[in-house]
Amino acid sequence: MMKTGSFLAATLLAASALCGTAHAQTTAAPPPPPAGASAYVNAPVAAPVAAPADHSGRCGIFETCSSTKIGLGKGDFMVRLSGVGVLPQDRDSKVSLNGQRLPGAHISTTNQAMPELTLEYFFTDNLSLDLIATSTRHEVAGHGGALGAKTDVGSAWVLPPTLTVAWHFRPHKRFNPYVGLGANLTWFHNMHGANGLKLNSGFTGGPSVNAGFDYQIVGNWFFNADVKQIFMRMHAWAQDPAETVRIRAHESLDPTVVSAGIAYRF
Repeated sequence: MMKTGSFLAATLLAASALCGTAHAQTTAAPPPPPAGASAYVNAPVAAPVAAPADHSGRCGIFETCSSTKIGLGKGDFMVRLSGVGVLPQDRDSKVSLNGQRLPGAHISTTNQAMPELTLEYFFTDNLSLDLIATSTRHEVAGHGGALGAKTDVGSAWVLPPTLTVAWHFRPHKRFNPYVGLGANLTWFHNMHGANGLKLNSGFTGGPSVNAGFDYQIVGNWFFNADVKQIFMRMHAWAQDPAETVRIRAHESLDPTVVSAGIAYRF
């Protein structure tokens, strides 16, 4: 009986050991793949990336591309459209009536704003030549002395083309300040006298100085701001229809011209 119990216990122990070994073999990690075999791993797929815009061809008129030249320099030609304010300073008036000086009398002209067209060409990186063209209408009045508080004289249109040589300090940069020296020629046209007066004026002109800057906005488009001081005298006269009254005036207009606008480089 003792031998039979011992035999049964030994048999149970052996069976238990065999079951544990089989379980261990079942749960063991699989062997590594042989050398040279490919291993496949699941990974997330990235979204496709859009290709960059190709500017190697034609560049849009409102685009800055790799081929766009930065700043201004030799050979550039610009056309600029600006809003301009003409502010006469009315210095040093002399007024006479039938040849007699009127003490205390002086002439004044009104301020005016109009569009302005400018053409500019760069001979070198720093040196350019520009021409401005505009025409403004101004009211003319007499004040003081025998003329009283205010005497309407009439109105006149002014055409003051100005040619300027400018020196640009920062060629090939987006921000490019400059100073200039020029000459002005002025015609007075479409003159109309008040109260039946005949109004006329002579041709005049003078030197000018200016300062300003160009700033490249995008592509070949630039913003410009400019202040110009023109020195000139006006010689005008008015007379009644019977030509019994003749008034002459000599006026230092010396207008300050302020402008801001947009330019395009060709």
